[in-house]
This record gives sequence, structure tokens and C-alpha cells, in this order.
Amino acid sequence: MRAAIIHGPQDVRVEDVPDPAMLRPSDAVVRVEASCVCGSDLWRYRGIRPVAHPVRMGHEFVGVVEEVGAEVTRVSPGDFVIAPFAFSCGECVHCRNGVQTSCVRGGGWAGTDADGLPVDGGQGERVRVPLADGTLVAVPGAPGDALLPGLLALSDVMGTGHHAAVRGGVREGSVVAVVGDGAVGLCAILAARRLGAARVVAFSSHAPRQELARRFGADDVIAARGDEGVAALGELLGAEGADVVIEAVGTQGAMEQAVAAARPGGNVGYVGVPNGITALPVKQMFNRNVSLLGGVAPVRAYIDELLPEVLAGTLDPGPVFDLTLPLADVARAYEAMDRREAIKVMLRG
Repeated sequence: MRAAIIHGPQDVRVEDVPDPAMLRPSDAVVRVEASCVCGSDLWRYRGIRPVAHPVRMGHEFVGVVEEVGAEVTRVSPGDFVIAPFAFSCGECVHCRNGVQTSCVRGGGWAGTDADGLPVDGGQGERVRVPLADGTLVAVPGAPGDALLPGLLALSDVMGTGHHAAVRGGVREGSVVAVVGDGAVGLCAILAARRLGAARVVAFSSHAPRQELARRFGADDVIAARGDEGVAALGELLGAEGADVVIEAVGTQGAMEQAVAAARPGGNVGYVGVPNGITALPVKQMFNRNVSLLGGVAPVRAYIDELLPEVLAGTLDPGPVFDLTLPLADVARAYEAMDRREAIKVMLRG
């Protein structure tokens, strides 16, 4: 089969790799219908995370179950399924507490499992899914192509944006500001509105992303960044910051801006994968009673809640995918996201 492999900075290729094999009775094999490139994939693509040797890529996919092991009871061949960006057992104490990303037997795609066996990446034609019962979520019926973007978003970005809003404490009447106009930040706008936010302000300087932010529910957009952006937020709100600020970037500047944009007593819900954050403004947080809450999103915990709304059309994160390419053009997909020519790229076939 074919799969995406990164060899180094700006060097992603589609190559022939062995077909996935069932290694345990708890495994399933899924034929990938759609996968995508994540903003966090760009850390390797840009050389920020070194690539010591060629590795598989991709951690978000949806598809059809082709084969299941003898111990798998919750999904069957022919089921259309969503695969969260981390696999998990569903049974350990962390899974029971809704923190599947800390599963004692789990792990991430394109890595290894708890026993050191290789795990396929999502940017390929097929994937061996460890711990299939705890990981995969079956979608009722046979969803058509129109639903694919929204379902694929549940594998990561919608659940991650939702996690930021939940951990940040968004509730009815909250004033929310979102730092980061990538797919996660945009989905956080949807999540904040869904949780009852009265006003949402997006920080974005990119016209297509500003447009989608408004479509998703942002009342206002601020193009400025850093201290200038924080000052503009204060002028806009007529107050010293927002109740909840969502940080969806993961850089030092974004974190500092998010903390400064929270009102005294406010919260920062952070989900940006931290790369280059070397210090937190702890004294500022202490003096202004700003709380920092968040981390890697256990999206498996949220799919059961969000999926019915996506199927009903009342929640639609699908528009974050503004470019669709065949798997064979994966190099172009990474290039488009790296150059901010696309918000998020879906890969098919």
C-alpha cells in the first residue's frame, strides 16, 4: 500500500509500505477514506522537531473497518469509523476518567504501541488500529462525502477546540477571545458558541480565516498581535480582558498574549502543542489571578457528545478543510499549509 513518509524538512513523500497485519486479537484494520495534515505535523516539516530517520505521518483519519480481531466486539467489518488522534484501551483508570490521551496501554499513530510494535500513520491507505474497541467510534449508517469533513474534524481539531473551551470554563454569557486562527482556533470558536458564549473575539490577520471565524460565530476580529492586540481587545471590550482566552498556537508569543488578554480572575484554556515555550508569565498570572488550564485534548472523550450534532447538521466544523488533494499529492498538501495557502488539507485516496 501507499503511505506518507517524512524524510526531513520540506521532504514528505508517498511511498510503498507493507500492508498492515493483524498483530493482536484486539486489533482492527481500517481502510482510510479520508485523512489530513495537522498544524502539529508542520513542526517536523519545518525542522523544528528534528527527523532522525524516515517516519510515517498522520494522526487523523476516518474510514471503513476491513478486519477485526477475535476480541473486538464494538466495531465490525463494514462499519464506518472515526479514529481519534490517539489510540486507547477505554478501560484503564485514565480512560475511565476521560483522559484517554494518558491511557496506560495507548499511544499515538505513526509511533509504537505499549509493547514497542510499530503503529501505522493515518496518512496512508490502511491502518492497523490497536485497542480497536477503546479507540474507534462507529458512525451510524453509511455517511456520504458531504459529511466526511465534519466527521474527520472530530478525530482531532473539533475535539481539541472543544477541550480548550471546556477547560477554559466557557459557559453561558462568557466573553471569549481566541489566539490562533488555524483549524483548532476556528473550531474553538464553534465550541465557545455551543457552550453559550455571549461574545467571541478572534485574533487573525488572514482574510480567509477572518471570514471563517465570523462564519463560525466570532463577533469581532482583531488583526493585531502581542501587546498591540491585547490593547485592541481592551478597547473593543471596554474591559481589562476576556473571561476566557483560548490559546491554540503553542508558541511563546501566543501564550504571553493569551495570558495578558485574560481579565483579572479569568482563565486561559490552552491546547496549542508547545514548541518553543520556555517560560510562563507566572508573576503576571499570580498578580492578576489568571488560571492556565488545558493540555493535550482527549478527543475520544468528546466524540460521543459531538457526533450526533455533526450528523444532524447543527454542528459543522467541516469548512476548516478548504483544500482537498489526493494522497499522491501529500507534498503539495504540506506546502500549502506551511505557506498558509490552506487552513487544513484533506487527503483522499
